[in-house]
Amino acid sequence: MNPSVVITGASGGIGEQLAHLFAAHSYDLVLVARNVDKLQSLGAELARAHGIQSRALAADLSDPGAPPRLFEALQGAAIDVLVNNAGFGARGAYAEIDYQVEARMIQVNVAALAHLTRLFLPGMLARRNGKILNVASTAAYVPGPFMAVYYASKAFVLSFSEAVAEEVQGSGVTVTALIPGPTETNFAATAGNQDSRLFRSGTAMSAAAVARVGFDGMMAGKRVAIAGARNRLTVFSTRLAPRTMLAKITSKLNS
Repeated sequence: MNPSVVITGASGGIGEQLAHLFAAHSYDLVLVARNVDKLQSLGAELARAHGIQSRALAADLSDPGAPPRLFEALQGAAIDVLVNNAGFGARGAYAEIDYQVEARMIQVNVAALAHLTRLFLPGMLARRNGKILNVASTAAYVPGPFMAVYYASKAFVLSFSEAVAEEVQGSGVTVTALIPGPTETNFAATAGNQDSRLFRSGTAMSAAAVARVGFDGMMAGKRVAIAGARNRLTVFSTRLAPRTMLAKITSKLNS
């Protein structure tokens, strides 16, 4: 019997690439996103290529009721890995941006991630086996003017992941935070950030390369997996600079 993985935000970008990696390592897939047609197409492709089983579940994680419905749909299935990849950003001055957008972002990036972890973690602990991969960002390490809520949401993901990883140490369950920087996905276009200095720099990594770092880091039981040497340098440099300076630098990058 194959191990199984739940991947949120699996219809594109890092989530889609993680689905390819898990399928290649003989994991049965539960693919979660709003676009169920794309999930079914991806799942069918991976099932044919790797001889695994795939299930597509449509879910809008901006709905607070989505995590328990997702968990209920999988009752009876022993999930070995949970990948909390779904998330999005929005660019704009906090005083001007539509708060409904920010509220949905908090629900998807923070609340749904925490809720799904709470739902799936007890079963993993009872079996003394399981892995959780939460997708954070280099944004977790700095204040983010003009993307204030997004940066803060990723700071939550990192802190939450490290804390729960310590709680479950020695239990057979591990929690890993993946730290990508700019990545070649639809994120920037969705966030309205594609013309910012951050994404004009030409330093974005491919989604496949980022997914590989996350997969390998999770499999090795790392608490934090930073994608790429440039991003590791960025994270290290945040420890040396005052927070006010980091905020000014990030403001320019997001402009």
